[in-house]
Amino acid sequence: MARLSVNLNKIALLRNSRRTGVPDVVEFGRLAREAGADGLTVHPRPDERHIRRSDVPALAELMRPWRPGCELNIEGYPDERLMEIVREVRPEQCTLVPDGPGVLTSEEGWKLDNHDTPVALPAVAALRQLGCRVILFVDPDPGVVERVPASGADGIEIYTGNYAAAFRAGDATAQLRACAETAARAAALGLMVNAGHDLNLHNLPDLVRAIPRLAEASIGHELTADALVMGFTAAVRAYKTTLAASGGD
Repeated sequence: MARLSVNLNKIALLRNSRRTGVPDVVEFGRLAREAGADGLTVHPRPDERHIRRSDVPALAELMRPWRPGCELNIEGYPDERLMEIVREVRPEQCTLVPDGPGVLTSEEGWKLDNHDTPVALPAVAALRQLGCRVILFVDPDPGVVERVPASGADGIEIYTGNYAAAFRAGDATAQLRACAETAARAAALGLMVNAGHDLNLHNLPDLVRAIPRLAEASIGHELTADALVMGFTAAVRAYKTTLAASGGD
């Protein structure tokens, strides 16, 4: 069964709208774990619009008794700030995304072309030396996956935003096929396959069935939206149940 990594960014975004510290990101990390989450994901952007740099060591300390079984996944653009954070807390997994400061959300993957490789390859090498599993955020494109082994990364996270948009529009066949073909090529190359972006209780089952070797789904925005209706603990459990019911290795 694919692992569920609960992204806490939107909990932090709500917290940052006041100066009271409510809701407490660390407390929600504990609640996620108690509800069955297999890991926690954070994306400490330079503008600290949601997760703050100070949240990361606090969450790492919370998770210390649970790790490595419950994994900390830090995602972000590989600038020196991110590398400092990773060196401090040594997460089990680091997911590199190609979006720099000012980007609203991660909506495009690495191309691993002449523009990307001078940024991505040194970061991958440095993170591997720290003992992190390194995942590259990529578009659903088998052609890009062909370039991943040469980067030294351990796997990919397939950007599922276009699939989710197509699902909302009522015809996700082509996007689902692209995700499945990308995952199949990655698996054939011995790469770990993760997925994330706009996944929810409705579109997740088809994706998991299409990617039988899906290792992890990182979900935050839609899970948080569902939590407004059903409660946070119930939402985490619902996503775990959906992953289990949809199959996968």
